[in-house]
Amino acid sequence: MIRRGFQVVARLGHHRELLGAPRILPRLNPASAFGSSTDSLVSRFCSEKTDLKDYALPNASWCSDMLSLYQEFLEKTKSSGWVKLPSYKSNRDHIRGFKLPSGLEVSSGKGDWRIFTRCIQVDGQGYEYVIFFHPPKKSVCLFQPGPYLEGPPGFAHGGSLAAMMDEAFSKIAYLAGQGLLTQSLNIRFKNLIPVGSLVVMDIEVEKIEDQKIYMSCIAQSRDQKTVYAKSSGVFLQLQLEESSSQ
Repeated sequence: MIRRGFQVVARLGHHRELLGAPRILPRLNPASAFGSSTDSLVSRFCSEKTDLKDYALPNASWCSDMLSLYQEFLEKTKSSGWVKLPSYKSNRDHIRGFKLPSGLEVSSGKGDWRIFTRCIQVDGQGYEYVIFFHPPKKSVCLFQPGPYLEGPPGFAHGGSLAAMMDEAFSKIAYLAGQGLLTQSLNIRFKNLIPVGSLVVMDIEVEKIEDQKIYMSCIAQSRDQKTVYAKSSGVFLQLQLEESSSQ
């Protein structure tokens, strides 16, 4: 899917250059990416005027560590500049009010579109997570893998953590500078994650340069004594068009 996206972008960019039209990936001003544009994106992303279900709320499956740390960060949203990000079932809901560049749009149809990390609907069985963002560069994702994500008996599959990192990276890349497409994702696994335990993912936006957003993540236990994995990712910026019908 990612490769297809790059192919579409490349073809469109080539055709538009031949026609003398603007390229599909216009150069953005890196200095402004950490400025008011971030505030605007966060405000729109976290709009309270919605009837959509927020899946990033506590439920009976959350372990005590996840619940208590969630409450700690929730308190930080009141005075320390942190923002709790809502989590809807589809990215179509997250980027409402914006139009993807021509050529990257697909028909909505009548399907039940879902983000991969929200495809398991039973509480506690798959991905339980919540993301807190401190604009413009810092983020923390609290992740609790359920039994449907098992790899080795009793432990989470490595691919489930990779998917969680990609999802968390993508949300922060979007808010930090309209990053939408994953260009690369590198992970070094350190230790196994017990199913049902809390993983604290500390995420940093390292820099925005040449229309690319560079990010890093350390996934570890709450007490920081066990590092589960370290990763880095690069996301491509896309200039989204504001929709007239919001």
